[in-house]
Amino acid sequence: MFKKISALVLCTLLGLSMVGCGGGGAANSDVVKVGWIGSLTGDQAVWGTCESQTVKMFFDELNESGGLLGKKFEVVAQDTKGDATEAVTVVKRLTTQDKVVAIIGPNSSGQAIPLSPVLEETKVCDIATVATNPKVTLNDDGSVKPYNFRVCFIDPHQGSVAAGFSFDVLGAKKAAILYDVGDDYSQGISQFFEEYFVKKGGQIVAKVAFKTGDVEFRAQLTKIKEAAPDVIFMPFSYKEVALSAKQARELGITATMIGTDTWPSEQLLEMAADAVDGSYIVNHLDYADPDVQELKNKYKDKFGKEGEINTYLAWDACTMLVEAIKKANSFDPEAIQKAMTETDFKGITGQIKIGADTHNPENKDAAIIQIKDGGYQFVQKYKPE
Repeated sequence: MFKKISALVLCTLLGLSMVGCGGGGAANSDVVKVGWIGSLTGDQAVWGTCESQTVKMFFDELNESGGLLGKKFEVVAQDTKGDATEAVTVVKRLTTQDKVVAIIGPNSSGQAIPLSPVLEETKVCDIATVATNPKVTLNDDGSVKPYNFRVCFIDPHQGSVAAGFSFDVLGAKKAAILYDVGDDYSQGISQFFEEYFVKKGGQIVAKVAFKTGDVEFRAQLTKIKEAAPDVIFMPFSYKEVALSAKQARELGITATMIGTDTWPSEQLLEMAADAVDGSYIVNHLDYADPDVQELKNKYKDKFGKEGEINTYLAWDACTMLVEAIKKANSFDPEAIQKAMTETDFKGITGQIKIGADTHNPENKDAAIIQIKDGGYQFVQKYKPE
């Protein structure tokens, strides 16, 4: 009997000891864990690698300057492999095993949308970087997802910017849309472009789709050529952009191509060459902006190459988390979540003030960038009416 009682007491003490180690890993440690999720393998790895490097660089600098509230940070990075199911799996691991206080990423709407049930169950917030679909932070009934936030503008805004700029500035009256039917982002933003372009008085003369992974676009492009549009809206990844743009020019299509924040990449310029020259992109910032130069140079000096758009939005996401921790004066994940909507700061990509009913940054400007002479050139800031 004594042995059984002793064993029971020992198990109870061990159980209490294990419970005492919870709470995001911050209460009983000098190190606070922050999660990052994104694609380190697959077609999106160019963005994920850049983003993970930026997040680690941010917290390394913060640690070198003394940390925050008496603690240092450890970044726990997890590869989603570009897959939504894998994204859910790694978020479960980060929140239940690694006990992170918050998560940065992902940059993909398709990976960000399904995370909310896990975040709500574990009461840990996530700050998406370049995930622009409205469903990232809002439920189907329009209610806000309590633990989902982001630092980028959203698809309705981006689609409206692309449509408004095409109609108002470029003078386009007829537009075609080529989109990826297998991608939530591409489908959603195509719809918003179409709605706003028609509202402005324009006409959608062709809307054709392809599937993720396709390399042949001539059938769709032939339909577009027959419709003779002034502009072609192409909201998908740089790899497919390069292939479809080359094939379009080979078919003799001269319409101006309009892209989104999935275009900017050194890879695009290498793969597409002259095929995308003269195209316009809706982007989150102007790379030539003086406020961007410090981080731009810092990343290039450290990693030997230019940072992608993810560098700047990931940096802002990290800054937003730090601002929330300061306002909460705590590393408690729920306290951090409550402080998120109180953040209001000038980020690298613009002023970031999170709306309580949307968990999106309010009234961010978009930058119109043109691909010209093998590089990206700022054209103007644009905000739809």
